[in-house]
Amino acid sequence: MSDMLSIGASGVRAYQSALGVTSDNIANAGTAGYTRRSVALREVAATGSVGLNTQIARSGNGVVVNGVVRQADAYQAASVRLASADLARTEAGTTQLERVQTVLSQGATGTRMTAFFAAAQTLAADPTSTTARAAMIEAGQSAADAFRTTGRALDAAATEVDARMAAGTTQLTTLGQALARINEGMGRAVPGSAAAANLADQRDAVLAEMSAIADVSVRTDDVGRSVVRLGGATGPVLVSGNEAATVATTRGDAGAVAFTVRRGTEEQGFVPTGGALAGMADGAQRIADARRSLNTVAGDFAETVNDVLTAGDDLASEEGAALFTVGDPATELTLAFTDGAKIAAAARGGGTRDASNLVALQTARTASKVEDAATALVAGVATAIEARRTVAEAQTAIRDSAVAALDATSGVDIDQEAVDLIRFQQAYQASSRVIQVARELMQTLLAIN
Repeated sequence: MSDMLSIGASGVRAYQSALGVTSDNIANAGTAGYTRRSVALREVAATGSVGLNTQIARSGNGVVVNGVVRQADAYQAASVRLASADLARTEAGTTQLERVQTVLSQGATGTRMTAFFAAAQTLAADPTSTTARAAMIEAGQSAADAFRTTGRALDAAATEVDARMAAGTTQLTTLGQALARINEGMGRAVPGSAAAANLADQRDAVLAEMSAIADVSVRTDDVGRSVVRLGGATGPVLVSGNEAATVATTRGDAGAVAFTVRRGTEEQGFVPTGGALAGMADGAQRIADARRSLNTVAGDFAETVNDVLTAGDDLASEEGAALFTVGDPATELTLAFTDGAKIAAAARGGGTRDASNLVALQTARTASKVEDAATALVAGVATAIEARRTVAEAQTAIRDSAVAALDATSGVDIDQEAVDLIRFQQAYQASSRVIQVARELMQTLLAIN
């Protein structure tokens, strides 16, 4: 009789735990990062004697909970992290390219240079016109302003991306510290417990955040503690056990970005190939390249104009002077003079009605191709953006597919949970009925005695 009571009691306890886990699954069906759990049940086996030295296994002795099992798939989780890192890199890089495109488009340096040369053509038709000379000075000022504004905007974009990369490395450091604490907790948690499952969910959530920032290589031990490396399987260790390193970034004048991981006194560099940091590093290089190209265009434009004007005579038949002063960087263009009469429209000794020097300016304009260079700079950025958007579409599909595959394994299916809920309720009720029957039998036997 006592066996019936213990069997029924074991079933009540086991299916009560199963009902609790199923209820948790249903309650967290919409919780991001939650992994479905199940209860592992094990039959209680006992041995009995049929002779002096013979033991046989007997079944039907009840059931016990063998632990809480997370329905996780490490390989699919790794696939999601990899796909997320690839997409994050492309999206971050595209964002920086779009910033460059906006700066170049708003600066309109090509349009302003074209307007300047057009003003020079107008003056060539009437080289003594005060109004035309003032218009050419104004167009020159507008072109210089455009170069300065665009150059400074690119500098601001570079400063902004530096700040974002610094924020990204700081976030990586913070996440590493969080993962180290989770590792420490998992080392103390009882394997197969609800606490261990909760810590594993937190661990996977942190790893997912990390992979959006930089590509991570993860190795997990039997307890569930993770060793994380940055920049691939051979990269420096960010987290090991309950210890976490710090991550930092620097960028040289040429636009090259360097990332480092420091553990104690040891510092090691790494190159992210995925995540937002990799995209921002690409963007920083693009900004630096655009800055150099714009400097080249500005310098060539100023040199083209100055070389022609210094070879002619102004309205007072005096030797012509350079119109533009080139700063450092070259986009810091300013006007050397604002008096339209000083524009050297005439060839040397050509007289006030001569405009052959301005005709020579148009020839130099065509040879320099500075306007084409400005157009090509904008077009090159636009082409790169379109290419990245195409890649992003493909990577989004890959990431979504990986997430769907992971959800199919680890996600909560409400319909399935409802079925399990009914099944466990019935098993619980059956176990309760066993206890009730055992009590009734015991009472009947006591009444007979």
